[in-house]
Amino acid sequence: MANNHHGADQESRVAVLVDCDNTTPEILEYALRVVAQFGRVVLRRGYGNHTTLANKWQEALVRLAFTPCLQYQYAAGKNTSDIALALDAVEALFDERADTFCLVTSDSDFAYLCRKLRERGATVHIVGEAKSPDALRNASDQFFEWVRPEAVAVEPAKVAAKADAVKADPTKPAPKLRPKFVVEAVTLLAADTPEGKVSVGGLGSYLKRADPSFSPKNYGHSGLLDMLKTYDLLKVQQEPGGHWTAQLAAKSGA
Repeated sequence: MANNHHGADQESRVAVLVDCDNTTPEILEYALRVVAQFGRVVLRRGYGNHTTLANKWQEALVRLAFTPCLQYQYAAGKNTSDIALALDAVEALFDERADTFCLVTSDSDFAYLCRKLRERGATVHIVGEAKSPDALRNASDQFFEWVRPEAVAVEPAKVAAKADAVKADPTKPAPKLRPKFVVEAVTLLAADTPEGKVSVGGLGSYLKRADPSFSPKNYGHSGLLDMLKTYDLLKVQQEPGGHWTAQLAAKSGA
């Protein structure tokens, strides 16, 4: 995706703003994996009332380094978090702290904010659930739908693989693990390319942005290229220019 007026050689600055009163903490890691492809995340904020932030969301916000933005309800039934999120988004754009926004919500009330940010030259992505109405989906540059069963199935496996890698006996060679999130990353990045390929260098940068602690050595591999070559689901090849690319392997019978 092209950067805006800051120039193609400068990485986009991304703000991830979460409507905590309207969505679930499980969506957050998926949102960060999605936006890592668009640039460097410079703002991470979660907006909600005291009950939401202190109970349901505290663990996820702390673990993923989000700043909680507490909004008291001045009257029953009134949600002041929406206004705070919208004002902070506009302020971040005008202060040039961010040029790309990811709103994590399924609330159509944010459709107008999306349109205003885009009118000012910002790129706006929405990460929401299936219940998100068309008015919200169509107001963004790109809408990413989070599906609960897939997220629940993938993440524990990722955490378990990391734990096993860390606990391994240092005197024995580490087992070569193949976490599924690497395949998901190739799928995500290659979808926007004409040939369905992603450069190994670009993939490495993306994986680091999505998870700053990521290292192939944690999974028993000497490097990312070595790691990719162990996947049956991926095809790795060296291009005429000398650089390496990865793509999804063709399915048998396809």
